[in-house]
Amino acid sequence: MAALVRISSVCHRGVSPLLFRSSSLIRPLAVQKKDRDCPYLISAKIHATPSNYAGSGSKAASLHWTGERILSIVLLGLAPVAYYYPGPAVDYTLAAALTLHGHWGLGQVLTDYVHGDFKIKMANAGLFLLSTVTFAGLCYFNYHDVGICKAVALLWSKRLD
Repeated sequence: MAALVRISSVCHRGVSPLLFRSSSLIRPLAVQKKDRDCPYLISAKIHATPSNYAGSGSKAASLHWTGERILSIVLLGLAPVAYYYPGPAVDYTLAAALTLHGHWGLGQVLTDYVHGDFKIKMANAGLFLLSTVTFAGLCYFNYHDVGICKAVALLWSKRLD
């Protein structure tokens, strides 16, 4: 509210405000000075979701968010299960869950920090390749070696001499 008072006081003095003049700004903040001396509309552009989910009423973003939270809770539950009941089923479940969790997390980083159509496509291709290699490597480790659960147990049982 203080910012609105400051801008209106500047408009009364005949000084043009430097902020909020861009025509690319989308939503008004619900205040427009009725005075003819200050014709500027106070606006702001708010990005709450990535542009690929920006459709109004889109359930895809909501379902994706819910899936991320469910996967996080499943991973919390898998930790004690992996400790008390290690086995191939838990190993492969951990491989899939950890890979998906990492894929979604890195996907959000790419959404936030990679810009430009070509760069986004290349980054997503790299992410899919990384996730595929990660899952294949974990499955290979589970099949040809001791598995994720036993490997973590072996790391915990090592003593530093």
